[in-house]
Amino acid sequence: MNDQGDNRITNLSRSQDESFSEVCERRFSRRAFVKTGVAAGVAAATLGLAGCSSDKAPSESAAQDNRWRESNPYKSSFDFHEVEHGGDEHHHVAPDHSAEVLIRWGDPLFRNAPEFDPSAQTAESQSLQFGYNNDYVGYLGLEPKKGQEARALLCVNHEYPIAGLMFPNFPKDGYEKLSAEQVAITQAATGNSIVEVGLKDSEWSVNTNSKYNRRISTLDTEIEISGPAAGHHRLKTSADKHGRVVIGTMNNCAGGMTPWGTYLTCEENFNNHFLGEIPDNHPEAENHARYNVPYDYTNWGKHDKRFDIGVEPNEPNRFGWVVEIDPLNPKSRPKKRTALGRFKHEGGETIVAPDGRLVVYMGDDQQFEYLYKFVSRDTVNLDRPKANQDLLDHGTLYVAKFYDEGYLEWLPLEHGNGPLQAEFESQADVLINVRKAADLLGATPMDRPEDVVPNKENGKVYVMLTNNSKRKEANNANPRVENYFGHIIELTELDNDFTSTRAYWDVMVKCGNPDVPNHQAMWNPKTSKNGWFASPDNAVVDPSGRLWVSSDQGGKAFMSGTNDGLWALETEGSMRGTGKMFFRVPNGAELCGPAFSDDGESLFVAVQHPGDTGKPGEVRAETASTQWPDFADGMPPRPSIVVIQKKAGGQVG
Repeated sequence: MNDQGDNRITNLSRSQDESFSEVCERRFSRRAFVKTGVAAGVAAATLGLAGCSSDKAPSESAAQDNRWRESNPYKSSFDFHEVEHGGDEHHHVAPDHSAEVLIRWGDPLFRNAPEFDPSAQTAESQSLQFGYNNDYVGYLGLEPKKGQEARALLCVNHEYPIAGLMFPNFPKDGYEKLSAEQVAITQAATGNSIVEVGLKDSEWSVNTNSKYNRRISTLDTEIEISGPAAGHHRLKTSADKHGRVVIGTMNNCAGGMTPWGTYLTCEENFNNHFLGEIPDNHPEAENHARYNVPYDYTNWGKHDKRFDIGVEPNEPNRFGWVVEIDPLNPKSRPKKRTALGRFKHEGGETIVAPDGRLVVYMGDDQQFEYLYKFVSRDTVNLDRPKANQDLLDHGTLYVAKFYDEGYLEWLPLEHGNGPLQAEFESQADVLINVRKAADLLGATPMDRPEDVVPNKENGKVYVMLTNNSKRKEANNANPRVENYFGHIIELTELDNDFTSTRAYWDVMVKCGNPDVPNHQAMWNPKTSKNGWFASPDNAVVDPSGRLWVSSDQGGKAFMSGTNDGLWALETEGSMRGTGKMFFRVPNGAELCGPAFSDDGESLFVAVQHPGDTGKPGEVRAETASTQWPDFADGMPPRPSIVVIQKKAGGQVG
């Protein structure tokens, strides 16, 4: 997600492999290799070599696709009128669809919550209101009540605060002078909201009387630490001498919903909230440097000393985890599932493997970081959801290493595996500093892996690689130097088994404008002038198995000439790699967390940080590039959830 200026490379051991063109040349010459392995059938079907096609001439497979098109009329799996590239103060959706704001930052979640007043904010009121900077959206369907067409819980992440947009008349040096109350407000605005919504007469609305509505925040929510690292001495602090309970979750970026109905929320840029310093010879000095701690963005540590590493050097180790929340039990304590590893988690999308075990795909969202997956030890029990309550505490965490021939290996991050035995004291130690463990195993550094989304309809896994402007040499899975625009990789696990330790990969698209040569973009030729995008971030597979991708250019919209938004992306047949623009956000915003209702007839999207243009720390509410969605005097731009429906009814898109 938005990196908030955190662009210092911490992976100093990253490899600088040969050019991608050299890899491609060998990959063509070694096609016999993949045809002789145990997965010949899979390889033949999936190694279409789209990632190796020239930017100047069509590849052999592209030529075959062109011949196929000549004998078969073009037919897109998406049926909507496309939005045009551009940028302004408003949001835009495909004209045959409606897009209505459902809930905004500060809107009441409970009957006793006050109405939002930006000039009279308190931590107490914010704890009763919808949080700030909504990101991931999870949809959990409920049985409709009488008169309703649908009913659900929305599970929403609130990633990070922007004080300059939150507080009216914020001074130039405001970040250095944040008051204790302002820090508490921003902490209360960060974390999660669970909110019940209902559909009646084709309109969605929020139910503030729901017993399920809940706020989880960095300010005061107790969260249990579970799994192998629970109780480890590196997680103990003066406030928690047992290393088992932490206050809050923060920088919650993307996430996932489990098959048994719980909500995975993923902690990403946690380092942005820590200040202070520790001696170079401190036991945590190397670990903190690998995670770019401290990188203070909020000045929380001035008033809340647990965010000062000079006072609490272990506190950063208590963040950077996947947190599991039971949205159906508002009194339950969320759990940080340490078996899934500590890094800058973008998301945690899940799928049940053929043998019944759960697989969680994850990316570490920073330049030159890694792609991961977790495979549970035990099988999922869908008949008794409570039987899965500790399933995520036991299993194997893997990191990906990509190879020239178009396959990758999933390397187990286990204490006894090779160099990890000597470098770490225990499995808990490995999980607290997963980045170092992945370095030692020789994992492939990637261009900011964000959402990683499995598709149960076709068995593929889609990896969003947002960008990496600091890459000086290409490697086999990251085909461009100074990769400003990102790319998408498609994985096929061996034998279509998501628990496999080998997969095959293919670059589906290289993002950017195909009409600008130095972008070196690669799209299906049928992509329209509005169908390309830059910096893929979140993604979702709809109930029909179609892929949708949102973008996050992180302040680089001037390079592409268009605001962020949501695109439909073809993944099959002759139209594979064809984009189509569906939604565009207002100035300064990014599009996050697309989530479909179970019937596919409603799409919920998060519009995050509208108006956030300019240098980090300098944006102000009064001069923001948009006042979306209220456009009212005295009202700042407000992150919001938007619900999209087809005007004529039926499935979105």
